[in-house]
Amino acid sequence: MPKICLVGAGSTVFAQNILGDVLSGKSRGDYTISLFDIDPERLKTSEIVTRRICEALHLDRVRVEATLDRRLALQGADFVILMMQVGGYKPATVTDFEVPRDHGLRQTIADTLGIGGIFRGLRTIPVLQAICRDMEEVCPNALLMQYVNPMAINCWAIKEIAPAIRTVGLCHSVQHTAAHLADCLGEKVADINYLSAGINHVAFFLKYEKLHADGRREDLYPRLRALEVEGRVPSDDRVRFDVLKRLGHFVTESSEHFSEYTSWYIKEGRQDLVERLNIPLDEYIRRCEVQIAEWHALRRDLEGGKPIEVCRSNEYAAGIIHAAVTGQSALIYGNVPNNGLIQNLPDECIVEVPCHVDHNGIQPTRIGRIPSQLAAVMRLSVSVQELTVEAALTKKRDRIYQAALLDPHTSAELSPDQVWKLVDDMIERHGDLLPAYH
Repeated sequence: MPKICLVGAGSTVFAQNILGDVLSGKSRGDYTISLFDIDPERLKTSEIVTRRICEALHLDRVRVEATLDRRLALQGADFVILMMQVGGYKPATVTDFEVPRDHGLRQTIADTLGIGGIFRGLRTIPVLQAICRDMEEVCPNALLMQYVNPMAINCWAIKEIAPAIRTVGLCHSVQHTAAHLADCLGEKVADINYLSAGINHVAFFLKYEKLHADGRREDLYPRLRALEVEGRVPSDDRVRFDVLKRLGHFVTESSEHFSEYTSWYIKEGRQDLVERLNIPLDEYIRRCEVQIAEWHALRRDLEGGKPIEVCRSNEYAAGIIHAAVTGQSALIYGNVPNNGLIQNLPDECIVEVPCHVDHNGIQPTRIGRIPSQLAAVMRLSVSVQELTVEAALTKKRDRIYQAALLDPHTSAELSPDQVWKLVDDMIERHGDLLPAYH
């Protein structure tokens, strides 16, 4: 009976998606689902959701357990899925936006790069260290599926902390964007063949083509470029279509995300850019508030006895578990150590590439060289990721300053003295959420 442990299971809506996929999939049957969270109220809601999913699918052999003891939850696990948000919406996420805004630095999502991504990584990595130590002792052979942002920073840290743990970082940006572009072109995503490669949130489609019934392959990039010429770019995706025009390839993460990964789009005194490209500043704050409202609504529905609807998502976790359990191969996009997979990116960084999955685990595909302009944009992020991981693992305060100083958006807006002051204020506001630095 394979055991699946969800760490941060109080993220109820996401847990519902993952477990709905797993329990309604081809390998449905005997599982132990172990739920862990530090919030007893949220944990209770997620336990109810899990049991309701089993009832809706008539799965009477699935064992469900919920605990506030992380080590107990991990004991003997075959699969571990990370989905926690260290520090929560309040105070951590609010701090990530409020303090930089006081210093004149605006953000959109602040969970991957930028000053917000740096500090999200700094408060998450110590928790990852503790989880990895537990896993090494109580479930050393488990496959760790890492969904927590900042994805590349966290996966890089895990690689350094516990290189023996089998792990893959998972995001939905590639498959979501592949479907989004198909919709933009009036095509069915099932007819699309694509290849993406890069780093998480800054990966690009190297190939995006339609497979015709007669076997012909049609490059769809000319039609994508024509959307801008014809004025048919979706209003919420203007940044990515501008990137397509500048770099020749389409980036896999959303416009609101990508707008803060470079120095190009969010600029003090350039409200015209924000308006023309429809960049939603402070967007993640709004999303968090919506998600919190959704959780309260879900809880009310459950307490009111409303039947739960089990829907399939396009997350990769269920496919990985099915492939690992049955040996039937699956293809995913995973975040793994580079080690030459992308030739013109540093070996030590984390890349997002196609991976085959079966009984042997995660097997990444070697891509080779990617277009030099794409690698150059990715390296802007890689340097920040590297310094953030080093800061977290060595506790050197200078590395935090340097990560922020090299961040494209932060350095474009603030002087070195302002960057230092921002970092100091962020550390002070985080309080006990961060360790002491020297």
